[in-house]
Amino acid sequence: VLFLQIVHILNMTSAKIVSFLLHPEESLHSLQNRIEFETGISTGNQELLLETGICLDPRKPASQCVIDGVRGWDSYMVYLFDKSKTVYDGPFASRSLSDCVNYIVQDSKIQLPIPQLCKVWAEAVHYVIGLKEDYSRLFQGQRAAMLSLLRYNANLIKMKNNMVSASQQLKAKLEFFHQSIRLDLERYSDQMAYGISSEKMLKAWKEMEEKASQCAQAEDIGYLDEQIMALHTEIVELQKSPYARRQGEVMESLEQRAIDLYKQLKTRPPDHAYSDSTDMVKIIVQTVQSQDRVLKELFGHLSKLLGCKQKIIDLLPEIEVALNNIKEADNSVMQMQGKRQREIWHLLKIACTQSSSRSLVSSSLEGTASTPAATWSSQGSSGNAAPHPLSSLAAPEDGENFADVIRENVNYLELFSSILQEVRQEQNCMMVS
Repeated sequence: VLFLQIVHILNMTSAKIVSFLLHPEESLHSLQNRIEFETGISTGNQELLLETGICLDPRKPASQCVIDGVRGWDSYMVYLFDKSKTVYDGPFASRSLSDCVNYIVQDSKIQLPIPQLCKVWAEAVHYVIGLKEDYSRLFQGQRAAMLSLLRYNANLIKMKNNMVSASQQLKAKLEFFHQSIRLDLERYSDQMAYGISSEKMLKAWKEMEEKASQCAQAEDIGYLDEQIMALHTEIVELQKSPYARRQGEVMESLEQRAIDLYKQLKTRPPDHAYSDSTDMVKIIVQTVQSQDRVLKELFGHLSKLLGCKQKIIDLLPEIEVALNNIKEADNSVMQMQGKRQREIWHLLKIACTQSSSRSLVSSSLEGTASTPAATWSSQGSSGNAAPHPLSSLAAPEDGENFADVIRENVNYLELFSSILQEVRQEQNCMMVS
């Protein structure tokens, strides 16, 4: 018997306890199927919580519901909630009266012998204690729901902080991108008259600026932030509510009064003595009324807890979508920034290439112009004497100099042609990109 594993499950929708004998190595899914058969709550809508508010892990066996050791195993509860419901309003019927207790409740002034009355009152005390314990278990289930809500809220706050951080980073990157692209467009416009121009690239940059403005929509998370803050305020108010604290003081005092009344009855001599049950019936009625009141408050508060929890569950996917949108916008901005910087460096390469080609052409032209000038000056230095018809021809040495100059100019021309061809190819590539 000591090795048997029995799990007690308190159905919070009906305030009834169902118990199951666990089979060796039984899975949690198997236990949930048995719970569905007993309670009518489908496995998909079942939420099984421990007293700490931790939800049972479907990957672990059903034995996770049972605590180790002997002490307290029979009073340890697992709390069952229906995820398809957020309002728990009963009606919750109190535990039924035994026949003898119901007899004195129907007629409290009936006289019974002391020995018989002791037996009846003992059952009445047991009934009063049972009502208090029923409330205590339900209150513990409400507390488990509160702890579960706080776990969900902690996860919500973590995701909200990640969302806000990502939104602020995106905002900073967008501001930097807008400032830098405006400066690039201004500088590009200034150099178009004498530098390099590309209508396709200019159009692409302006499209980048418009696309960056569209990305700014992803950083707008104000509506989600407002909902989260309102929900957080609501949860704090629920924690501060008096219904979040134990309300069984009246029932505990009535329990003690019933016990004291029973002890007083036991001290009376049993010989031919009779007494009625007026005082005990008053305690029973007051206990039932007190339980009705505190249960109404408890389940009203529980419904608010479950409503907040459902709001968190509905908000989590929206935050996931917002985070994905922010990440996509962030990646888009960084890609546009990298593309524009590569294009700027490409323009710089083309400008440097053109500058070097101009310097080569100018130096070659200067060398070509200086050679005939020297030749003509040497010819003009002979004075006014008429040159000999043969003397006007170039000497062999002069012919060799002219041939060298021509060969050098041809080499420069070929180099310049190849440079121009490379520049055209690079410009075409840039226009295509």
